[in-house]
Amino acid sequence: MILKIVLAMMAFAANSLLCRLALKAGHIDAVSFSSVRLLSGALALFLLLQLPGIKKKPEFNVANALLLCVYVFAFSVAYLSLDTAAGALLLFGTVQCVMTGWGLLRGERLSALKTIGMIAAVAGIGLLLLPGAGRPSPFAALMMIVAGSAWAIYCITGKRVKDAAAATAGNFILSVPLAVAALLFSTLALHADAMGFTLAVVSGALASGAAYLLWYSLLPHLSPTTASTLQLSVPCLAALGGLILMGEALNLRMLLSIAITLSGIGLVIISDRKSSQRS
Repeated sequence: MILKIVLAMMAFAANSLLCRLALKAGHIDAVSFSSVRLLSGALALFLLLQLPGIKKKPEFNVANALLLCVYVFAFSVAYLSLDTAAGALLLFGTVQCVMTGWGLLRGERLSALKTIGMIAAVAGIGLLLLPGAGRPSPFAALMMIVAGSAWAIYCITGKRVKDAAAATAGNFILSVPLAVAALLFSTLALHADAMGFTLAVVSGALASGAAYLLWYSLLPHLSPTTASTLQLSVPCLAALGGLILMGEALNLRMLLSIAITLSGIGLVIISDRKSSQRS
């Protein structure tokens, strides 16, 4: 299970890097990137369900498909005018608040160890991102909060999914008409070069489609607070990815913040293991 979590978080971080590379460099516009991302994810997952060892029919859920579309489009539009630090703070801060709040409303009890771990993870993210976060525009900030809320609810509903592959494929397939409509009726100037299109396809087929399938298979085994805290590792992994792939600077603050965040997440995982052993 730990390996699956690590793979899912690495894919989420890769998604952030792919989106950042595509949009910031002007290889593609936000609507085209989002639409291609959804279309390629739908195609990849549809083909996956046709494999002899799997051979399943997609399970359709209109509400989840709409949440997926809202997240994908709002995320891309927000990053047109948000820097990476501000965007990550708004996105994962929103996810943490919504999912933790839902867990508490549903009666989830936080142990002292889990509470310390969550506080440490949030503090680590703040140390990593706050010094570089510029003041966002109100519209961009709103879009990222909308994206975070949609993703948090998508994760919450994912706990009730019985077949991750069929459900994820169904969500992406249902998103296809909305993706096409967005391209046809967009008020933004659409453009894409070969690099932008490739980045969007990789983001959709691998970092979104395959990764969301993996995440959906994990969600039934995670509490809302644990699922939200685990995702705080994504900015850390994205920072490391930027260091390796984009030559970004490494400093003591980054190393310290990553260590604090991952230590906090480790405490949350240990707390969950102890709780499961007692039960």
